[in-house]
Amino acid sequence: MAPVPFHLVDHPLAHDALAELRDSRTQPPAFRAAAHRISLIVGAEALRDLPTEADTVATPIGPADARIVRADIVIVPVLRAGLGMVDSILELVPRARVGHIGLQRDEETAAASRYYARLPPGLAASVVLLADPMLATGGSAVAAVDIIKSAGVRAIRRLEAAE
Repeated sequence: MAPVPFHLVDHPLAHDALAELRDSRTQPPAFRAAAHRISLIVGAEALRDLPTEADTVATPIGPADARIVRADIVIVPVLRAGLGMVDSILELVPRARVGHIGLQRDEETAAASRYYARLPPGLAASVVLLADPMLATGGSAVAAVDIIKSAGVRAIRRLEAAE
């Protein structure tokens, strides 16, 4: 198997949010705010190399050159933990489509099995962001990627908020 590209987000604000998420003293509102912050940072990094197209926009003082993202972006959270990342990514890409994957782990074998999958149609040319902040054995991540690939997706980026 070929190695999977990996990008570590080594940003001080990501480290700060991660520390707050891990701290047992963090209250639920602060936990949600930290999860939102780290999801924004990780999402922006995952989308860093999206292709753009030259365009012109009308400003109050005249036309201005602009760079526009035209890629079809689809956010696919793994239920339930990944749901907490969706709103942050939608802030970055309001026109993104959303799908969902539900996986459960067999407690004896640790194998992930699908109990739900609903993906938008026409994903072959889409950039899919797999929102899955939990990583233990990696079995659920592999299962989710397999489900997404079976829908014809070629560009998958996994968002994870852990070290």
